[in-house]
Amino acid sequence: MKIYKFASLTLVLILVAFSLSGCQELEEKKFKIAVATFSHETCTFAPKPTTIEDWEHYGPPTRDIIDTDRGYIGGFVTFCNDFGNTELVGITSPRNARGGSSCSWNTREAFDKYSGLIVNDIEDLGPFDGIFLALHGAMAVTGFPKPEAELVRRIRTVVGPDVPIMITLDLHANEDHELADVADAVFIIKRYPHYDTTLMGEKCASVMLRTLRGMYKPRMAVRKPNVITPSVYQGTGVSPAMDIMERARRWENQRKDVYVSVAFGFAYADVPDVGATVMVVTNNDQTLAEEIAQDMNDYIWRNREQFAGKRLPKTKEGVAKAITSAGNGEIPVVIADHSDRTGGSTHILEELLRQKAQNFCITTLRDEKAIEKIKVENKVGDRITIDLGGYSDEYAGNPVSVTGTVSYIGEYRRDATVVLTLSNNNHVILTENLMQITNTNIFEPLGIDFSSIDIVVLKSRVHFRRGYHETGIAGSIIEVDAPGWGPADLSNLPYKNIPKDIYPVYSRK
Repeated sequence: MKIYKFASLTLVLILVAFSLSGCQELEEKKFKIAVATFSHETCTFAPKPTTIEDWEHYGPPTRDIIDTDRGYIGGFVTFCNDFGNTELVGITSPRNARGGSSCSWNTREAFDKYSGLIVNDIEDLGPFDGIFLALHGAMAVTGFPKPEAELVRRIRTVVGPDVPIMITLDLHANEDHELADVADAVFIIKRYPHYDTTLMGEKCASVMLRTLRGMYKPRMAVRKPNVITPSVYQGTGVSPAMDIMERARRWENQRKDVYVSVAFGFAYADVPDVGATVMVVTNNDQTLAEEIAQDMNDYIWRNREQFAGKRLPKTKEGVAKAITSAGNGEIPVVIADHSDRTGGSTHILEELLRQKAQNFCITTLRDEKAIEKIKVENKVGDRITIDLGGYSDEYAGNPVSVTGTVSYIGEYRRDATVVLTLSNNNHVILTENLMQITNTNIFEPLGIDFSSIDIVVLKSRVHFRRGYHETGIAGSIIEVDAPGWGPADLSNLPYKNIPKDIYPVYSRK
């Protein structure tokens, strides 16, 4: 009996030793992960292509992309650092392109250059255990109908089939099965305005590290509901966009190891995979992934009329509503000029003046020509008459002649900026580029008393809601469907490449 007990104790000690050895080996394993980004939301209807010069306006491509704790990459980095035993390697990536989504098709030269830099770095600095790509999903490139999938294919040829490639995307991504065919997992943010980019980076890192440790085996399912929506309808603070994302969260809460992503899509790209996309990731359960993806697909289709079939007031009607709301004390009234993709549209300014509105501020109007003229010929305090805007693209409207006082000359967000103060406490903020203003921080530095403003005109679709709606500042919000390359009525756009039965552009069934 004593011999038996001694043998049993010895066996236990040997097993514990082997177990500790295995744990120590697992703990000491350091995973080497490449991190890269190549992100652009392309409005293919805008007049100016996105070139290498635009991509490098703010500086050349850089490997210095992982020293951050914010955004997709910041979330990924923070999670990996907290986890330990990971080596993250920044891959040469382009910076943000000048003009953002006010620019059109990326040139093939630009795509090849930055894709090449990423692929070459991955090859030269590898081998890697995993690849993380922070993309957008709505990039459009001349000659490549599905550029994100093309980029991943090029990377896959270098790293082979066994290295996990995982991707984060913007809610406005236009994607389909081709991306899922070459990537292992795709994760898409759920909030618009985009509050959850850091969280999505963390989720991607979690699945990446669990996959590398043999604890997770990604399986993906993809659906295209065949619904296209303008950005202005996609704010997740209101239904049905809010309900769609809540349904995705409900699936995630009910089932273990499930990640349910919905991209609402970017309607202002004339590409084949435009429109909503559902992407589901599960842990080695293809059947469940297909079930969830189909459920989300069907839910979006059932709600297509409320989601994509609405109509917004045109310029004259919208401005009249704003003036009425201001007169009723619902101030400040926010007019969202959501369709202006180049920033120089004068339709709402012209209508406000025609309807004799008071206490308004155009925040902002892109007019680099007027700014240069004022900087050369005038100083603060000068009384001038000048034509504004009306030339940035074919939908910019007419130049509007105004008479007022130059009340500010300087910069805001590194953009040359001029403020003209007109009669009736009306103001026009001029900037040299399209500027999406999402909060009230701009007014005080430019010498404008925000408390005296009844009507604020913003070149924004949904992001303004974080600073005006969610804070309770806005007394009322009116989205005006003024002419532009980003209209709510998508039937006005000259599509050539999108599906010929997509709702509501070609189908009302």
